[in-house]
Amino acid sequence: MKIALSAAAKLDSSGRQKLAVQALSGQVAVQALADDNAVSRKFVYTLKDKASLVLSKAFGPAVSDDGVLFELPVTPGWLKQMMVALTLIGRCSIRGVVELMRDLIGVNVSEGHVFNVLQDAAQRASLVNGAQDLSVIRVGLHDEIFQGNQAVLAGVDAQSTYCYLLSGEDARDADTWAIRLWDAAEQGFKPHYTIADQGTGLRAGQQLALPGTPCHGDVFHILQQCESLVNVLTTMAQGAATHCQAVQKQMDEAALQGRSQALAHPLGKARRAELSSARVAKDIKILTQWLRLDVLGLAGPCLTTRLELFDFVTQEFLAREHLNPKRIRKVRIALQNQRNDLLAFAGVLDSKLSDIATMHSVPDRIVRAVCTLHRKHPTSSTYWQAWNKLRHDLGGKFYIVKAAVTQALEQTPRCSSLVENLNSRLRTYFTLRRQVGNTYLGMLQFFLNHRRFMRSRVPERAGKSPCELLTGKAHAHWLTLLGFGQLQPLRA
Repeated sequence: MKIALSAAAKLDSSGRQKLAVQALSGQVAVQALADDNAVSRKFVYTLKDKASLVLSKAFGPAVSDDGVLFELPVTPGWLKQMMVALTLIGRCSIRGVVELMRDLIGVNVSEGHVFNVLQDAAQRASLVNGAQDLSVIRVGLHDEIFQGNQAVLAGVDAQSTYCYLLSGEDARDADTWAIRLWDAAEQGFKPHYTIADQGTGLRAGQQLALPGTPCHGDVFHILQQCESLVNVLTTMAQGAATHCQAVQKQMDEAALQGRSQALAHPLGKARRAELSSARVAKDIKILTQWLRLDVLGLAGPCLTTRLELFDFVTQEFLAREHLNPKRIRKVRIALQNQRNDLLAFAGVLDSKLSDIATMHSVPDRIVRAVCTLHRKHPTSSTYWQAWNKLRHDLGGKFYIVKAAVTQALEQTPRCSSLVENLNSRLRTYFTLRRQVGNTYLGMLQFFLNHRRFMRSRVPERAGKSPCELLTGKAHAHWLTLLGFGQLQPLRA
């Protein structure tokens, strides 16, 4: 059923502006303007008031920079809040904190005092970190980042982005990883599975600390490796084409002098190299696209089919390996060695889809079709054709099944992107670690877990902290949690 729009709703922005200007001019009565535009007098008055307010702001007296906007009570506790906030939010060095407080607030503090405040905050943060219950984490993401010669071991919850591990170590071997994961296990950490790259120390350490817990492969890294290979082969193909053109130009110039035969063999060789390099670059690109979209794509076929497709792609890499052994062989071996780890997520997804089919008494093939529907773009005709067919087949169960499949897809991670994102953010803080010391990582871990997201691509995360997402419970501001008291209210 179509709902008829009122004349006011149909009026576009330019029409509203014109009506507001006419109402402000006073040359035409408000009643007449309402009748001419088929709107109410209240609507005309509303536009008039908005236009008048905008004009008042535009042509009103300028606010002096010396005017007092509000007052803020400065207490010793507030100064400590400022020192910690400048360090973590503003990424200020200790000397930067001292200078800012001296120049803008008129308070002289020593570097040692700021250091002591940060050390006290770091100790309190470590206590909070160690008291957190980690038993609700279902999927853990692990990775390593390096700062100079020291490794930083990181672990993040895939669902809430809560960082349960952030430790600077001199080594990243199996024993080191095992010790840190044992510490996490004492806090209840027992995930269904983890996701990580192929780091030998990382995986061996998990086997020691969490025996029987699967470690899935990180899809991002292998796809990045394949994409890099495609880029290199494409560049080589372009170089071969440029070389062929240069030889052709030399031959054309030699032909004018009657000695083109001397370049016939080099030109033939250049043309064969051009064709060969172009062909292998194109083939590897197609295989990489199949791998990304069909084999390792989240909404795809069952595990058995994916395994067959994966083996096919690997064999095609092997068939072209002789064309560029140095580069193709490395990627092909990586694919072979990581096959089961990379496709482990598909087994998890198959189990979830099977449960959905059983719960709603729907055939498995129909649930799989709903899953593959997510591969199509919502604005395409093929999407809506498949949508209509599934809507017809499922009837009243369609929306329930589709929502369940969407949730299953969203809660089946394939890569450690969140921990990679964490590592990229950590790099901007590492310059401060030299001044604060190793305890700084514990304070940073606390800060990242308890600061609230100002925005997020996931609507459920906006305005909440990772800790709140993990526990489902609200908490006070992170400065208050560190024992620095409540935030000071502004006084107008």
